[in-house]
Amino acid sequence: SLVPLPSEPPRPLNTCQGLALCLPKEGQVNTSGPRLLLSTLHPASGSCTAMDSIFSALLLSLLLVLQSSGVCGAPPQPRGTLCRTKPTDLVFIIDSSRSVRPHEFEKIKVFVSRVIEGLDVGPNSTRVGVINYASAVKNEFSLKTHQTKAGLLQAVRRIEPLSTGTMTGLAIQFAISRAFSDSEGGRVRSPNFNKVAIVVTDGRPQDGVQDVSARARAAGIEIFAIGVGRVDMHTLRQIASEPLDDHVDYVESYSVIEKLTHKFQEAFCVVSDLCATGDHDCEQVCVSTPGAYKCACKEGFTLNSDGKTCSACSGGLGSALDLVFLIDGSKSVRPENFDLVKKFINQIVDSLEVSDKQAQVGLVQYSSSVRQEFPLGQFKNKKDIKAAVKKMSYMEKGTMTGQALKYLVDSSFSIINGARPGVPKVGIVFTDGRSQDYITDAAKKAKDSGFRMFAVGVGNAVEDELREIASEPVAEHYFYTADFRTISKIGKKLQMKICVEEDPCECKSIVKFQTKVEDLINSLQQ
Repeated sequence: SLVPLPSEPPRPLNTCQGLALCLPKEGQVNTSGPRLLLSTLHPASGSCTAMDSIFSALLLSLLLVLQSSGVCGAPPQPRGTLCRTKPTDLVFIIDSSRSVRPHEFEKIKVFVSRVIEGLDVGPNSTRVGVINYASAVKNEFSLKTHQTKAGLLQAVRRIEPLSTGTMTGLAIQFAISRAFSDSEGGRVRSPNFNKVAIVVTDGRPQDGVQDVSARARAAGIEIFAIGVGRVDMHTLRQIASEPLDDHVDYVESYSVIEKLTHKFQEAFCVVSDLCATGDHDCEQVCVSTPGAYKCACKEGFTLNSDGKTCSACSGGLGSALDLVFLIDGSKSVRPENFDLVKKFINQIVDSLEVSDKQAQVGLVQYSSSVRQEFPLGQFKNKKDIKAAVKKMSYMEKGTMTGQALKYLVDSSFSIINGARPGVPKVGIVFTDGRSQDYITDAAKKAKDSGFRMFAVGVGNAVEDELREIASEPVAEHYFYTADFRTISKIGKKLQMKICVEEDPCECKSIVKFQTKVEDLINSLQQ
């Protein structure tokens, strides 16, 4: 049904087992009571704390394993998954005003479809409806219309944009009075299921949203707001439920909205402890994760390639490592976040055994140019390295990632700059935006030279560029998060992928190192 509204003018748009257990646990999803999700992509504001968790957990996990390459006991490997979604009445409220171009609207539909794919759909589980709005509100399909996932996905593909104004308040009112009503398939409010609305918008509404959003929340609907491009952030905060940090999201463009899919899939997931129920095939140790489990081994054993059985270790020595950080110092990072990056580096340095025979650390910063902060081997102890990191000034200009990669290849890992022949070379590239120059040749040369390259992207980093930088297998060497709060997942992936370098039974002071890591993680959580 269409409700005509005023139009708007156009607007622009092990022991490794112990290591696997030491990372922060994922945040618990609040599944009590009905919810309304209004999805709005929020800017970088409020991202500092999340960035702290993301970058430090990610790099810490990486370096933990590299520093102790050859640990007695392999990391837990993913062996099974089970994610049941709590019964939910879910309504998408999607903006298709004239500022949303046709190809951008297709991106919204992909996002909606991806979220649906992660749900348990059915009359007694999750029901899904979609409201399409502009100057009019159109009920594309209600909660009772489609009872299968296939039917929902087909219906989403058929949705067309309305291409007029932006009456967000009216759309939310429609959700309260019509979409969640009994006649449209809405269920009576109960602690056993949620009511959720996800709103996606890219502009300033032509009507009021504060009062109607308050009524929705009072009715037990939790609102998540996703904003895109030149969206009005104040409006998003008026719409979303508390806490706002958990309910307001922002993305720069529709091309990256799909990256939020996992956040909402996870929000509907009911954790099942497969280790506790015995639904696993681990020989020695089962490690629970949300909706899944991993196998690990007791001290003195290593995990076999099948990911479930264990073999005894024979012992050995740890390995040396030449590690260079390649840090984006462009203006988009912002001074407060750059200070956090320096803090992260020093926290990781605290976890390393720095010496001529063990770990050496180098640091390079780049923006519109490249600057070597200090080369490998210049500092022989943690104290001096940390002091040099603290003194590093923020360049705050462009993003010449290609030029920085070329410097890494030609200079950072050269003997004249402290690199040691025969020692593994690892580069960690951190960026938060699109490179302003060509990266292909330098990225290829780094990998062809035998350097192990990890690419870490946050915010507006370009996924294709991260893949191009990362070593093979690419999926194990690049990491991206649009939502800083998902860093714990990146850390866990790193654990599983890098723990064993050569001989998995080479052990050296791993228990002592593990204790340092656990203490650091505890401080980060606080």
